[in-house]
Amino acid sequence: MKIGIDCRTILNPLSGEGAGVGHYTHYLVKNLLKVDHKNDYVLFFDSAMKDTSQYRRENSSPRYFPFSQYRRFLPFAYSHILISGAINRENLDLYHAPANVIPLGYSGPSVVTIHDLAIYQNPSWFPSQVFSTRLLVPKTLRRARSIIAVSESTAEDLRELFNVPEDKLEIIYEGVDTAIRENEEAVDVKKKFNLPDRYLCFVGTLEPRKNLIRLIQAYADLKAKDDRLANIPIILAGKRGWQSEDIFKTITELKLEKSVRNAGYVTKNEKLELMKQAAAFVFPSSYEGFGLPVLEAMALGTPVLTSNLSSLPEIVGNAAYQVNPEDTYAIVEGLQQILFNDKLRTKLKERGPIQAKKFTWEKVALRTVALYEKVGQRSNGYSI
Repeated sequence: MKIGIDCRTILNPLSGEGAGVGHYTHYLVKNLLKVDHKNDYVLFFDSAMKDTSQYRRENSSPRYFPFSQYRRFLPFAYSHILISGAINRENLDLYHAPANVIPLGYSGPSVVTIHDLAIYQNPSWFPSQVFSTRLLVPKTLRRARSIIAVSESTAEDLRELFNVPEDKLEIIYEGVDTAIRENEEAVDVKKKFNLPDRYLCFVGTLEPRKNLIRLIQAYADLKAKDDRLANIPIILAGKRGWQSEDIFKTITELKLEKSVRNAGYVTKNEKLELMKQAAAFVFPSSYEGFGLPVLEAMALGTPVLTSNLSSLPEIVGNAAYQVNPEDTYAIVEGLQQILFNDKLRTKLKERGPIQAKKFTWEKVALRTVALYEKVGQRSNGYSI
């Protein structure tokens, strides 16, 4: 088969993978090309990706969408007319959209990956995206031959919110990769970010659904009553998202400027070192379609505190300390346990890597190829 994959979300895989969807697309493509030598792949990029050499194989052909440098000025025409024309010209047997949406002008056989439906669960977490939520995503879900959900939680949301039939759903978990970038200069993260021997670490976009305000409030409550927290700061690693100013306002109001540090966006190696050397990784998110940072921290043997909601329980199993993210007291108790209960810490350090080994990108690629084959076999005579 000739399979096209939209790779525009891959931002800069040599220094990080950008957002979570970019991370998924990079590792999916990388491992598809490793395990599948039967099918041919057309990989679509835009001008943001300057070098596509790492994705070139005998059975892969990188392409650049035309006029992508003008996408800011004509977003609809670019995203749904020009892109569809470029895809249609390739005469694909199958097109995979790994970022929730299939271009409106493309009507051929397709697979779409849905990472989460957080915007439908709580619209206040996001800026308004009416065109996408009311038209693009619903139309994509109707037209796709098959829908990949990255967790059972996301699959359940698809069933409940869009009545997606079971035979269109395929649950394929993401994988984890904690190998360092060999071409990236080693950095002493404790020195660079001025960190003591013990610190708490969060990695992710700084946005409302990550529940950072409640985490910071819980940290302040524990710090006020437990002197052992005096020299244990929290470092927040990730780019600022929508409404992130409220997070920093909370830090200021609670006079925690020296205790809650903002590292900003970090490279992959810096991220892994921050996770690995942390006393604990804290991620009490209100909603996740998968929760990759939690899996990465567990793979590195770092004790993890996370939520008992959405996909996180199915990802962490019994290898993390789970709390109700809506209960500040529960987070306070969780922080105290994850930092000072040595028996619990030892247990989580042992269980984390074992749980993480269940999630590999090779497994993701093999299951995705099997899905491509299944969709390809039933394409003839299939009506939309």
